[in-house]
Amino acid sequence: MTLLAILAAIFLMLMGVPVFVAICGLALYLFLISGIDLSAVVIEMHRMATTPVLVAIPLFTFSGFLLSESGAPKRLIRLSNAILGWLPGGIAVIALLCCAIFTALTGATGLTIIALGGILLPAMTRVNYPEKFSLGLLTTSGTLGLLFPPSLPLIIYAIIAGIRIDQLFIAGILPGILLVVLLSLFSIFRAVRAEVPKTRFQLSEILSALREALWELPLPLVVLGGIYSGKFAVSEAAAITAVYVLVVELIIYRDIRWQDLPEIMHKSMVLVGAVLIILGAAMGLTNYLIDAEIPMQLLDFFKTHIESKFLFLMVLNLFLLAVGCTMGIFSALVVVVPLLAPIAAAYGIDPIHLGIIFLANLEIGASIPPLGINLFIASIRFERPVLKLYWASLPFIAILLGALALITYIPWISLVLLK
Repeated sequence: MTLLAILAAIFLMLMGVPVFVAICGLALYLFLISGIDLSAVVIEMHRMATTPVLVAIPLFTFSGFLLSESGAPKRLIRLSNAILGWLPGGIAVIALLCCAIFTALTGATGLTIIALGGILLPAMTRVNYPEKFSLGLLTTSGTLGLLFPPSLPLIIYAIIAGIRIDQLFIAGILPGILLVVLLSLFSIFRAVRAEVPKTRFQLSEILSALREALWELPLPLVVLGGIYSGKFAVSEAAAITAVYVLVVELIIYRDIRWQDLPEIMHKSMVLVGAVLIILGAAMGLTNYLIDAEIPMQLLDFFKTHIESKFLFLMVLNLFLLAVGCTMGIFSALVVVVPLLAPIAAAYGIDPIHLGIIFLANLEIGASIPPLGINLFIASIRFERPVLKLYWASLPFIAILLGALALITYIPWISLVLLK
């Protein structure tokens, strides 16, 4: 009965029912049939509300929306082009780096495609990159920064799994770099084959672009440097980020008008509100699953049918790719993490390593045909048939799957910086 209820909730989400409605309905149903006091949900929501790190979610989200509405994307692209444009495949590498940085700061994959896609696609096709290659690169790059701090999914995963956010931030750096490097090498190879012209190196253009982006460049260094040096906590870093971005974009650059600020706040807080409702219901649901020993039943099933850790990781990846393809990132986090974390621990998988595996799968799954959300967002943004984007994305997905195998079976990539 419990499994049927969970499947029903997943089906409702796939049919377009708001995630928080499906999760809350599932939690309420399970609590009623089990006879558990509904005050457990209230207790979990209160416990979540008093978690100091929770304030980081709205503040980082607001900062990301501010950056997306400002001229920051154009300044970032101009600076990257000035520094790397003279390299073979320079513009493609620039697109990868810009998408990764922007997704890390905003935490929303669709927002990256919408904000940067309209700038980068014409820039790439104008210098003779094949359209199919350009579409595939920009579609799959929409999620490329999810492993880089201060990505919102990293924070949410850490809260749900009960692990330290700063450790997960550090663990995601090398795997994230691996994904970017492999895609960059492929892009350089394709650029050389297509004889894409390089731009001329100009020191004056670099200095001009640096001056233009002078106020935004210190942001990652201040935030991440402060967290890792122990100067301030993640929640304090989020507050500093929000104030800094607000001052830079409204007062220094004046890209955003004061009268536009309420609308940006509204859009960012709608996302935050949905995430918090989902988290509150999910915490109560997690308690039910533990009380009903659902993870233990799943563990017994896996132990009976899968003895090898190697095979378990393979099955885990296949399952998570399917989840990433069919469910939104936030709903996947709150539904699946409580089920899988105890099982993975029983197979001896480090919880930090599991978090990186989990997020890497969701990152890739968002671009996998036929249901990956990035494919549909890109289809609307670039005004191209979604079937064309299926074929354009396949080479990039193949490379990302190869990187996923390395991340999965070589824990050192995720854990070496923590030692």
